[in-house]
Amino acid sequence: MNNEHRMEIFACNASKGFALKVVDEMNKLRGPEDPECLLGASEVTPFSDGEFQPSFNDSVRGATVFIVQSTFPPTDNLFELLLTIDAAKRASADTVSAVIPYFGWARQDRKDKPRVSIGAKLVANMLRAAGADRIMTCDLHADQIQGFFDVPVDHIYASKVFIPYLQSLNIQDLAIAAPDMGGAKRANAYAKELACPVIICHKSRERANVVASITAIGEVEGKNVVIVDDMIDTAGTLTKAAEVLMEKGAKSVRACATHAVFSGPAYERIANSKLCEVIVSDTIPLSTDSSKDTSKIHVVSLAGTFANIIKKVHNYEPISTEFIF
Repeated sequence: MNNEHRMEIFACNASKGFALKVVDEMNKLRGPEDPECLLGASEVTPFSDGEFQPSFNDSVRGATVFIVQSTFPPTDNLFELLLTIDAAKRASADTVSAVIPYFGWARQDRKDKPRVSIGAKLVANMLRAAGADRIMTCDLHADQIQGFFDVPVDHIYASKVFIPYLQSLNIQDLAIAAPDMGGAKRANAYAKELACPVIICHKSRERANVVASITAIGEVEGKNVVIVDDMIDTAGTLTKAAEVLMEKGAKSVRACATHAVFSGPAYERIANSKLCEVIVSDTIPLSTDSSKDTSKIHVVSLAGTFANIIKKVHNYEPISTEFIF
């Protein structure tokens, strides 16, 4: 690593496990003269009224600081990240990069009905106001969210790890499916890389998180289908799409989604669905509740990808080779 400027990596509470894996991967990448990479010491002091105060136990003066935190619910995770960025800037860090494997509020990227907020833009403004000099994130719900920021954004694609995993399965009669019209671009990119046809699922919603109906468009019969998406929330769309595809003659249905939000009945729906496998990344940790059935869920780590990009960003190296699409 470049020794001309010091790098410090810290993690907020929700993503400490992921950050530790990133640090391990960075140590695999270091040269013989590079110092060992360690996760910086920090803590969060709680108060009885619900407030909390993050602080660093190590000096960050003059350092290039990377702070790792996914902003999945509860909202405390986002606010902890904001306070930690502010603490780093006030402690005279040279630059602060917010490493946000899962960027919450990304579904609120436009006014899709009257009198609603654009949450993704608001979060972008708050991160900048807190002092973030750079954003590093993965599979935004909408690519154009990058334009909400007035600082550099490194947008990582989970296809970097998902496509090699799918290739390793050596699936015959493979087809890639989009769970809705909005996912058609992502599905087409996967299908192009894997040299297979595309199926589009058209859905209509009764209301948020409630799917009324789904219709599959494309050749389904005799195919082993992989549904690709950026996230799984309640798994309602996903499991209904799998059911429709099996009814239309698919041999099997898998799912491949970057962010395992898994809210509400998601685990139960997946366990009882027609899906034979659900492939997710580790941007959000799975539930530690032993009552949750995770037998169909396979986790592919993005820690190595993030480690490589953090190293290249720190050393002012191009990162274009890290992108599949």
